[in-house]
Amino acid sequence: MKKPETTAAGMQADLIIHDAFVVTMDPEYRLFPSGAVAVAGGYIVAVGETSEVLGRYSAARMIDGRKKLVMPGLVNAHTHSPMTIFRGYADDIPLKQWLYDHIFPVESAFVHPANVRLGTRLAVSEMIRSGTTTFNDMYYHVNEMAEVVDQSGMRAILTESLIDFPAPNSPTPDHSLRFTEEMISQYRHHPLITIGVSVHSAYSAAPAVYRKARELAGAGNLPFSTHLAETRWEFDLIMEKYGVTPTRYLDDLGILDKGTVLAHAVHLTTADMELIARRGAGVAHNPQCNMKLASGVAPIPLLLDMGVPVGIGTDGVASNNDLDMFDEMRVCAFLHKMNTHDPTVMDARTVLEAATAGGARLLGMGDVIGSLEPGKRADMIMLDLNQPHAHPVYNVYSLIVYSLRGGDVKSVMVDGRMLMEDGKLLTIDEGNLFDEVENLAGEILAHRAELMARRLDHQD
Repeated sequence: MKKPETTAAGMQADLIIHDAFVVTMDPEYRLFPSGAVAVAGGYIVAVGETSEVLGRYSAARMIDGRKKLVMPGLVNAHTHSPMTIFRGYADDIPLKQWLYDHIFPVESAFVHPANVRLGTRLAVSEMIRSGTTTFNDMYYHVNEMAEVVDQSGMRAILTESLIDFPAPNSPTPDHSLRFTEEMISQYRHHPLITIGVSVHSAYSAAPAVYRKARELAGAGNLPFSTHLAETRWEFDLIMEKYGVTPTRYLDDLGILDKGTVLAHAVHLTTADMELIARRGAGVAHNPQCNMKLASGVAPIPLLLDMGVPVGIGTDGVASNNDLDMFDEMRVCAFLHKMNTHDPTVMDARTVLEAATAGGARLLGMGDVIGSLEPGKRADMIMLDLNQPHAHPVYNVYSLIVYSLRGGDVKSVMVDGRMLMEDGKLLTIDEGNLFDEVENLAGEILAHRAELMARRLDHQD
């Protein structure tokens, strides 16, 4: 970290947010009801009471934080951002049917570079507006996604999803592996974008695909992601085919280790959970998606008790249907309280931890982001407390998780750069974005109507 310059007025920062309610999420969970954060060179250089920070630092830019809450940016641990173009396309359907009868076919027809860029623009706009500063993504045409993310200024892990059958930008798994290698080389030194490696799932990719993908990730010390045990159907299929649980199957392939992000992990035996904990793998929990598709409830409280790294993800909006991590946190807390019949489970601070510092640790970024501490990168958000549902404040963690909303986010900073200020996006031009998306939706609906007509003709 570059040391700030010292002047007659003290050390010089680029900007200081002062007189805000600062929630650090650091290891001591420090709170500063009248706090300040100083930023220099993209780093946080000071956090504390306003009087203490202003006694040591001055800055050309001072941001008044009165009636505002400042906290770490949210970390979306698992999503498929370009799928925003399919929001609401196939709802109220079981996952297997949803995936094979609706999503895979429409992706085959409409997932191409221009639409991936469009869907990613829409996703990035939504995420910034609702306080997400980092996301872990698994999809296709990662090169197109990366250009949009780079322009937006967000922090992201982007992976090209490996799958056995021909998919958008993925005629074969080997093609996807070569493409991933090219992307890794291209973005190796990017300050905000990490190219990771991912395999879709045990039911859609052969053992050889997993081994090659994990070898590539290991060689570059890169994040590795895969879906795991999302549904009972998947659990039973792998048991029947291989004679072991999906978790044990991945372990037999050498997949379960530190740095592996397991999305969903709903259907786990006690032995599975112990195995995940022993290997050091982590879980990206997607509560709303699991509820909507009736996939089940992941045993997150037990995994946390075992020391498993856990983050929270939204999954894609085709199965959620939004990217609002505040909404996801609230549902996460309520779901596990109801499921365990225990109101003390997944308390507000534990949930917020999973969406910030815990999510950062899951993605291998715990030393860089996730909390407001000197030496970490300046990824933070500011929320408006000057509204009815933000008062009174007895417990700030309860306020954040149970009362505040994505729409309360007013300013967003990543790496010391403002991406949104006072509700105005600074790096993404929404312009005609919504009209472009609606025009595409019209094409998608027309395509679906044509397919249905053909099926009816075939039946006749």
